[in-house]
Amino acid sequence: MTKILCIGDIMLDVTAVIGRPISEGLETRAKISTQGGGAAANVASWLATHGTSAFLVARVGDDAAGQTVLSELDSFGVEHSNNVIKGANTGVVIVIVGRDGERTMFPDSGANSGLGLLDLPDLKQFTTVYISGYSLINPDSRSGVIEIIEAAKSKNLQVIFDPATVGVLMEVGISKVNEWLSYMDALILNEEEAQFISGKANPVEAAGELLKTVKTVVIKRGSNGALGQVRGGDLIQIPSHPTTVVNTTGAGDAFAAGFIQIWATNGDLSDALESGATLAAKCVALISARPLVAPK
Repeated sequence: MTKILCIGDIMLDVTAVIGRPISEGLETRAKISTQGGGAAANVASWLATHGTSAFLVARVGDDAAGQTVLSELDSFGVEHSNNVIKGANTGVVIVIVGRDGERTMFPDSGANSGLGLLDLPDLKQFTTVYISGYSLINPDSRSGVIEIIEAAKSKNLQVIFDPATVGVLMEVGISKVNEWLSYMDALILNEEEAQFISGKANPVEAAGELLKTVKTVVIKRGSNGALGQVRGGDLIQIPSHPTTVVNTTGAGDAFAAGFIQIWATNGDLSDALESGATLAAKCVALISARPLVAPK
């Protein structure tokens, strides 16, 4: 049975949808809501609600937000640890969504900081590990997450890496990111991240450069679909799926989940890309970065 271990952040998203330009220093009316978030938690939620078992290594604060986000994981059928960090706040992200559906994020990792080997369940139950770049970029978690990756590799688990946004990648620099890539079996990233890491503006050329280090590369291209390639294999490109864009928050996480559920079972690359595009199209039509309805 396929079971995916998800390593990274669990957050509370506070989302403000703005229907007009922000007036600096003045009030700007917005539609505000709260949802569970965090890349790894989002991936686990999309996996669990679409038939693939997932376990999230979760660290939350001893606050009401922590109780809320863990309860939400239960509703989605995500297995998880219950690491409540006394004196810490649960991670929070402020998400500002503009009229075009694009979002600007202000994250506070909170209790997510400090991930390490002691947070891990028994690795024997898993086939694949998903690593969110946010956990590696966080200096308080970096060494512990590297140890987690090394432990996974020692058990011959496949490791999939999503490096996170350029805004946070710039905090550590390209050379450090390239060190991390040497641990990974597959890389899922967007065009901006691919360009930043590879130095190539063309996504096809970027994939070729990244394949020198990572065996499988997938580049998400938003409304232009996605491309993927396995080292030595043909480049595959797919279009995006028709949808109504409300909020792009979590679209990449939904894509990753769709891709992983096929790729982790040694499925066809084209089928994995299509599966990713299917879940991404569902996600952007929602305010939340998670599936809209929890399973019964």
